Amino acid sequence: MTIYALSTGPGVAGIAIIRISGSDVLEVIKSITGKEIPKPRMATLRKINYINTSELIDEGIILWFPGPESYTGEDMAEIHIHGGKAGVLAVQNEISKIKNCRLAEPGEFTKLAFQNGKISLLKAESIGDLISAETEIQRLQAVKIMSGQSSDKFNELREKLLKLLSFVEAKIDFPEEDLPVENLKNIKQESSDVLNEINKILNDQKVGEIIREGFKIAIVGPTNAGKSSLLNNLSNREVAIVSEIAGTTRDVVETHLNIDGYPVIISDTAGIRDSKDEIEKKGIKLSLKKAENADLKLVVVDAKTIDLSGFLNEFLKNDSILVVNKSDLLHEELSPDIKKLNHVLISLKDNLNIDKLIEKIKENLKNKFISEEDILITRERHRQHLIQCVDHLKNFADKNDKNDFDKAAEDLRLATRQLGMIVGKVDVEEILGSIFNDFCIGK
Repeated sequence: MTIYALSTGPGVAGIAIIRISGSDVLEVIKSITGKEIPKPRMATLRKINYINTSELIDEGIILWFPGPESYTGEDMAEIHIHGGKAGVLAVQNEISKIKNCRLAEPGEFTKLAFQNGKISLLKAESIGDLISAETEIQRLQAVKIMSGQSSDKFNELREKLLKLLSFVEAKIDFPEEDLPVENLKNIKQESSDVLNEINKILNDQKVGEIIREGFKIAIVGPTNAGKSSLLNNLSNREVAIVSEIAGTTRDVVETHLNIDGYPVIISDTAGIRDSKDEIEKKGIKLSLKKAENADLKLVVVDAKTIDLSGFLNEFLKNDSILVVNKSDLLHEELSPDIKKLNHVLISLKDNLNIDKLIEKIKENLKNKFISEEDILITRERHRQHLIQCVDHLKNFADKNDKNDFDKAAEDLRLATRQLGMIVGKVDVEEILGSIFNDFCIGK
């Protein structure tokens, strides 16, 4: 089967690139150009026609990449034409008429690259992250993962476990063999070392996931305190409806921002108050949940009616900034209890001290994004595999201490598998190869 798709963004552009991959790539090129295949990896100007006619669709560049030395590992080609919608559609329609050719599914080219061993699963995921990166820090993280540092680390840990597993399997299956005593003694220590390394990676404060998904800020507070106005101010546009009527915001309104290269998702939540309105009550419940899951809470209150009881008091205990709005109406000192809190006096009406609030937000962002580790977990999938790997290694240590080698080997095998699933490399047959290489069993 041969797949094709537009690789550049949709819409009008100077250039559009149609990518093709599969066993019939050469047939596609011949059919739409009416000429022989150009030299590999050499940009060649060709007329692109309707199949079996001389009627011109466009004139463009043909690039041919013979497999396996291509992005997908298969024969691949790129057709570079002018970026008009009609031209792109016409070329794609002609390709669809060729036997065994179909439109590619989302991400299918990268999927083929992974399946054909051209890239690891981590690199495949990082390519998607790089494409969707909206801020500089997201781009840098995606490039870092693409470089293979994380893959190398997980493969290194996996190889260590494979080595240990070969010792345990050999001990079980070949008891008559004189296995190196020092290797057997080191099993416990080396498995413990791997366990400690993984725990260190897991203790990352979820920095990688925050960078990829965005730093979550929830604006919470009572009705008419200025929450929606603050969201609009920070966004520099009208995102939320602003009204003097209490309870105007009944749902969570979100917007994505780029603050000094940091990806931020700010949520304006329903005003917290006692309400008999069922829809508003649901909105308040959703707001409380959004606030609980936020990385930072901006607790907005009216300077003249500050009440920090109930939920607001709970929100202020950690990861929060108390935003005292309408400070232009404040004619007396704040109470000592409020002064002790991480707070800032602002006036959205007069645009007063908004810069100070932004600086406080930036400080929080910088603290959250600090990590001394080179290996960052960017997806919950990776985290869960590592957690399961840790559980299996703990079980292995316990069973190994009890000389229950059969069950210990199974836990070690499962731990190895969890690491393999992160990089997309799971092959238990590697264990057998390791046994023979190290112990010359079966001589």
